[in-house]
Amino acid sequence: MSRLEKIRILNSLLLEEMPEYRQQAERFAEDMESQRRLLRSLMNVRYPGKCLNLEFLHLQDELLAEEREEKGVVDVMELPAVNSDSRISLWQGDITRLNADAIVNAANSQMLGCFIPCHACIDNAIHSAAGLQLRDECMELMQAQGCEEPVGRAKITKGYNLPAKFVLHTVGPAVSGAVTQEDEKKLEACYRSCLELAEANGIRSIAFCCISTGVFCFPNELAAEIAVQTVREGLGDSDIQKVVFNVFQDYDKRIYGNILQ
Repeated sequence: MSRLEKIRILNSLLLEEMPEYRQQAERFAEDMESQRRLLRSLMNVRYPGKCLNLEFLHLQDELLAEEREEKGVVDVMELPAVNSDSRISLWQGDITRLNADAIVNAANSQMLGCFIPCHACIDNAIHSAAGLQLRDECMELMQAQGCEEPVGRAKITKGYNLPAKFVLHTVGPAVSGAVTQEDEKKLEACYRSCLELAEANGIRSIAFCCISTGVFCFPNELAAEIAVQTVREGLGDSDIQKVVFNVFQDYDKRIYGNILQ
């Protein structure tokens, strides 16, 4: 079966479950790029809780595995360390390529992933590469908790179709106006919570995204300073062997590079 055939079947199965999107789906062209965008869009808007179709899961996992190999998996233990700390690396690129024991997701308080079709946020990227199972596991965690996720805490899930074994989900502070001391403390708490959760689960390598610096509007330079200081303090006598600061934008790479030199 060709990749396009797999994608079309996956779209068909999702549209059977969500017929309210058929009219929008008809606007997508029949080429593979357009149909793949439709698939990601449908996966993004699907609400968890319904029983996942086994045929869908089989084809989805095949497709995501093919795409994972095409993008290329990056072994975090082979990344060069920064001069100032042998356990810390700086890497620019797509966090969904990293095969760390855990990667960190900058989540929202619902903790269910991003529902905006093909949105450019890291939450959307991670859920899209992991597959629908990730949102379902997040739903189970949130139903058990019975309330939204507080800022500064963290939860752990499997990585599913990601190279990473686990995903650590944390909700960073959203900044409106000037950054307050409370905002800074909450961002520190995100990094501490992830490190503590990693330790508790035997995780030895972890990749952090730039928590809160996207749509949550935390200033990039201050966020990086807090991230590096908190991680350095948290490593201490920790059993964690590798921490990767993952950046996507060039200016974040420059910021972290200057702090970590």
